[in-house]
Amino acid sequence: MSGSSTLPSRSPDTPPPLASSSSYDDNNDYHTYQHDDHPPRQTGHITYDDDAEAQEDLEAVAQAEEGGSIVVDSDDVATDAGYESDSRTSASTSLASSIRDYAFENGRRYHKFREGRYNFPNDDVEQEREDMKHAMVKMLCQQLHFAPIGDHPQEILDIGTGTGIWAIEMGDQYQSANVLGIDLSPIQPDWVPPNVKFMVDDVESPWLHPRNFFDYIHSRHTVMAIKDWPKLLRRSLEHLRPGGWIELQEVHHFPVAHGGGTIPPDHGVAQYWALINQGLTNLGVDFEATGQGRLADMMRECGYVNVSEKVFQVPIGTWPKNRVLKTVGLYWRTILLDGIQAIALGPLTRGCGWAREDVELFLVQVRKAYHDNSSLMFMPLHIVCGQKPETAY
Repeated sequence: MSGSSTLPSRSPDTPPPLASSSSYDDNNDYHTYQHDDHPPRQTGHITYDDDAEAQEDLEAVAQAEEGGSIVVDSDDVATDAGYESDSRTSASTSLASSIRDYAFENGRRYHKFREGRYNFPNDDVEQEREDMKHAMVKMLCQQLHFAPIGDHPQEILDIGTGTGIWAIEMGDQYQSANVLGIDLSPIQPDWVPPNVKFMVDDVESPWLHPRNFFDYIHSRHTVMAIKDWPKLLRRSLEHLRPGGWIELQEVHHFPVAHGGGTIPPDHGVAQYWALINQGLTNLGVDFEATGQGRLADMMRECGYVNVSEKVFQVPIGTWPKNRVLKTVGLYWRTILLDGIQAIALGPLTRGCGWAREDVELFLVQVRKAYHDNSSLMFMPLHIVCGQKPETAY
């Protein structure tokens, strides 16, 4: 495996607390972080208490992959009170720098660079949610990436790096590589491996690096932001070296029922994502790009070869019987609930013209709907990989 996680030893009833810190240079449009020493972090190696635990992890991956079947825990399909999150946040920057580098709207903090380009907040609560996303995907997939990049990649680019947690772990794992994470927000930590840097930039603008430069380009959870996927894929192809790889890890956020059933359109969760899609569409974002193999098709049309797509089922809630998938489902539902306001405010106020009060009133029923384990809902996670031809320019 290319990378993996140390699974939590705590009960799956409570996700572990996650934290992130931010640091940036007030005087530059882009910011880099580089330190020779840093506090210890997880190395990514899996440890097991016994063989039964290891077997359950393997079964989790097999059940979650498309074509597999997640075994339902018949004792856990009722409405679930779930995990109550603390929505409070603490300021981590001075007032002056916050005003200069961030924008505020509807009580949430947003990026200032290319203001309005990304429709979701970047405050402390949202950063914790982003780190929980990383923990969930790593627990489900049991590795950091799927593209066969070899043991000694040289140049890695992480698009929409967010808190930088994936880039940092890749830097730890591949010490031969220079790992660059780019994002519109300067929210990455200042304690990073010496081969990891971060830069504030807009990936849909012209790139600064030369063509044929990167060995591997990675993007995850960016479907809510990208307006022109074919253009981004063409630009990535230009900047990959011949034989280099791109990998997209994207959740298709429209819920599916376990066993192939459909979620009724009047279900609160289905209504919520239909409205998010409407708002993002009005804002020019192709939120449905992950569905029906479209990303893989776009890769092929752009000229990538060896294109592959792997799909994992991400349960919403604690209805799976498998221990790992039950925890993954708890994490994912918590991520969705903690982000329910952050996800909705931009698309519904900016894209649909709603008032904030109307958004908050609507979210009351959506929160209740998320706790309905009997619906056996999941969302597909698409892992799409493509290679630049060896004979390319």
